[in-house]
Amino acid sequence: MSCPAGVDPKLWRSLRNGIGRAIGDFGLIKDGDRICVGVSGGKDSLLLLMLLVEMQRRAPISYQLVPVTVDAGFPGFDTANIRNFVADLGLELVIEQTDHVDLINAKLRPGSSYCSFCARLKRGALYGAARRLGCNLLALGHHRDDFIETLLLNQFFIGTLKAMAAKTVCDTGDITVIRPLVYVAEDDIITTVQQAGIKTVSCNCPVADADHQRQRMKQLLRQLEQEIPQIKNSLLAALGNVQPRHLLDRQLSKEGTECV
Repeated sequence: MSCPAGVDPKLWRSLRNGIGRAIGDFGLIKDGDRICVGVSGGKDSLLLLMLLVEMQRRAPISYQLVPVTVDAGFPGFDTANIRNFVADLGLELVIEQTDHVDLINAKLRPGSSYCSFCARLKRGALYGAARRLGCNLLALGHHRDDFIETLLLNQFFIGTLKAMAAKTVCDTGDITVIRPLVYVAEDDIITTVQQAGIKTVSCNCPVADADHQRQRMKQLLRQLEQEIPQIKNSLLAALGNVQPRHLLDRQLSKEGTECV
């Protein structure tokens, strides 16, 4: 795939370089991998699939892409538009039909997060699809800003120094989750999707975009960027520059890490 029509070639090269850098830095993809790509229909997952197809055609190694969409059962969810988008890339979409809506309505406890429960169910469905389809990797569309916002959310509201990993093995040990967009800025994704005229698809969830805490983090970062333009890059760099001796985790001290 060359630069999509309407997209600034310089921006496209930047995106391609970002995903290539992530693949190299974290060893995300190797020869012979079969990758289940979670495609929700949102901007992030659609661009992720486009870039993985682009890298697949350029890479010196061979790997397979299997796009999968989880249909949670929300009325009006447009899987046909996603299927057409995937077909234009030369791939065939796998749709996982689920009863997540009924499960959420029946099992969600008062005060619990609707979005978090739904996300866990979707992740489980993607794991199941990956196993059934013979995939060893699951690619998700979390970008740079997701990593940073998750870092701040965990510090502000949970009290833990944690974000996401670019590459992590699931609890059962048979599927590795990769996040190739770790170096890609959300603003660049938005611009690319708009320039390319890509039609995104809403999951039609009744509480979509209701994650108020994450929205607060986005607003905070926008405010801080006015004074510290490189703050997002600095926060992302901090995730890869951990100094355990200068933290307060007592378990680290038990393992022999001493402060100097």
